[in-house]
Amino acid sequence: MADGAPKSAFELAMEKLRRQDEAAGVETVALTDAQREAIAEVRRAYEAQVAESRILHESALAATMEPAARQELDANHRRDLGRFATDRDRKIARIRDGRD
Repeated sequence: MADGAPKSAFELAMEKLRRQDEAAGVETVALTDAQREAIAEVRRAYEAQVAESRILHESALAATMEPAARQELDANHRRDLGRFATDRDRKIARIRDGRD
């Protein structure tokens, strides 16, 4: 903001976070194009897994009328979604760290 205009709350918050990062010794590293593409591919694969899992889950629910069985299907579905998210986050962290 070189023109002296007042800063937005967002800009002020971002400046504060940058100062905190500098004080803590955290340095920002720009991602390479290859890393960005790899992260995008991991996210696309995750979204495909989630979509497939939801379709299969809804199909299984439609075929099941017992409340206990439906609860078990829901629990399994939530567990699968959590596992997908954990795997996605782990892969993205490895890419950001340059290990993949």
